[in-house]
Amino acid sequence: MTGAVEYDVVVLGGGPAGENVVDRTRAAGLSTALVESELIGGECSYWACVPSKALLRPALARADARRVPGLAGAVGGALDTAAVFAHRDYWTGSWKDDGQVDWLDSIGAHAYRGHGRLYGVRKVAVTSPEGEHHVLSARHAVVVATGTRAVVPELPGISGARPWTSREATSAQASPGRLLIVGGSVVAAEMATAWQALGSEVTVLVRGPRLLPRMEPFAGELVAEALREAGAVVRTGVEVEAVVRDGPTGPVTVVLAGGESLEGDELLMATGRSPRTEDIGLDTVGLTPGDWIAVDDGCRVPGHDWLYAVGDVNHRALLTHQGKYQARIAGAAIAARAAGTPLDTAPWGAHAATADAQALPQAVFTDPEAAAVGLTLAEAERAGHRVRAVDHDLGKVSGAGLYADGYRGRARMVVDLDREILLGATFVGPGAAELLHAATIAVAGEVPIERLWHAVPAFPTISEVWLRLLEAYRGQL
Repeated sequence: MTGAVEYDVVVLGGGPAGENVVDRTRAAGLSTALVESELIGGECSYWACVPSKALLRPALARADARRVPGLAGAVGGALDTAAVFAHRDYWTGSWKDDGQVDWLDSIGAHAYRGHGRLYGVRKVAVTSPEGEHHVLSARHAVVVATGTRAVVPELPGISGARPWTSREATSAQASPGRLLIVGGSVVAAEMATAWQALGSEVTVLVRGPRLLPRMEPFAGELVAEALREAGAVVRTGVEVEAVVRDGPTGPVTVVLAGGESLEGDELLMATGRSPRTEDIGLDTVGLTPGDWIAVDDGCRVPGHDWLYAVGDVNHRALLTHQGKYQARIAGAAIAARAAGTPLDTAPWGAHAATADAQALPQAVFTDPEAAAVGLTLAEAERAGHRVRAVDHDLGKVSGAGLYADGYRGRARMVVDLDREILLGATFVGPGAAELLHAATIAVAGEVPIERLWHAVPAFPTISEVWLRLLEAYRGQL
C-alpha cells in the first residue's frame, strides 16, 4: 500500500448522504476525501428515487388528465414508452456520474474510486479497480455512508430465477408482458403503478394484510383499490414458497403456500433492505460486519469519537431526504468539533437529528399519492400519547373537486390532546404529496392547534383540507 494521505475528513460512500457530508465539511474549510465503489451519486440517483419518479411522472400526469373534463378524451392512448425511458435515462445521466465528479472537483473535494474499508482508528484503505492501494487518514472524522442493498429472500429456486430488485425495476429498457411483484413496500406499490401504466400486466403478492404497512391503513387500501381499477391484481395475505424460471429467458413461476402457481415474464422482489457493511472493515474498530451501525442523535458511533454513520446504514430512517438531513447534522457537528466550538445537542438543536424520530416525512408517488409525516394513530397510541385522530374526505374540498372529477382521497391529523399539537398527518389523493411540507412544518415546529387556526389556506386549493380538519377538531363541522 502507498503511504497514508491525510485529510480532515474521509467519507466512505458517495450517495446523497455521503455527498452532503462532503458539502458541509468543505463549506467549513475542512479537507475531505470521498470513497465510492460504484457511481458517485449513489442508489437514489441511479436506481431508486430519481429513475422511479421519472417513470412514474407520466403515469400520474396521464391519470390526472383523464379526470379533467375537456381533456380526458385527448389522453386515452398508451404512454410512449420509448420517450418515458429516454426521459428516465436523461435524469440518471445514462448511468454515468460525470456531473457529480465535476461538482466534487468544483468544491475542492478529492474522490477515490474503489472499494473502501476501515483500516483501524481514523483510517480507510482503498483498493482501486486497477488494483492500486491507498490508505487515507482522517484528522477529525471518518463518516460511513455506504447505504443498503435490496434483500432477496432465500427461497427454493430463487437464485436461478434471476429476479429483479429495485435496481432492475427502475433501469429496465422494456416493459415485461407480465410482471409479478412480491412485497407490499413503497417499492412494490410505486413499481406496480409505473409498470401497469407502461403496459405490463401486474400482479402484486403481499404477505401482510395491506400495501404500505407503515402508513395509516387507509393509505394502502386506497392505493390497492386504484391499482385494481387500473387492471393490476393485488393479493394480500399470501406467502411465496418457491420460484422456478423456465430456462435462461423463459417465464418465471412463483409457488404460493397451498400449492397455487402464478406465471410471469419477470419477478420483482420488493422485500426490504439490508446494510452494506459486510466488507467495510467494521471488525477493525470493534463493530460487527453486516450489522446496522448504531449512532447517537448527532450520528456519531458511541464509543468512537471520530466515527460517524449517516443515511440508510444507521437504520434510523431509510429515506434519501433523511440521510441528507443527517449528513447536514453530522457535517455541522464535525466542523464544530474541529473548530473546538460548543455543540447544541438538545432536541431540535443544530447538532441533533431530532426529525428522524419526531417529524419524518415520506411521499409515495402512486396513483393516488400517499404522504405522511410524524406518527400514525397506532404509533402514537403505542408510544403512550393521549391522542385523537381527525379525518376528512379530501374529495369534499373544493380545490380537490376542481383538480379532478371524482377525486377520491382522505386526510388525517393525529393530535396530542395534552399539548394540543400535531404528532402526525397523512394525506392520500391525487397531488397529495404537495400537502406534505406544510404538515412537516406543523409537526416539526410543534405549532399549537390554536395558532394553526390562523394559518389561512388559499381558496380554492386542496390545502383547504387543513381548515376542514381544524373545524372538525374544534367541533365546528
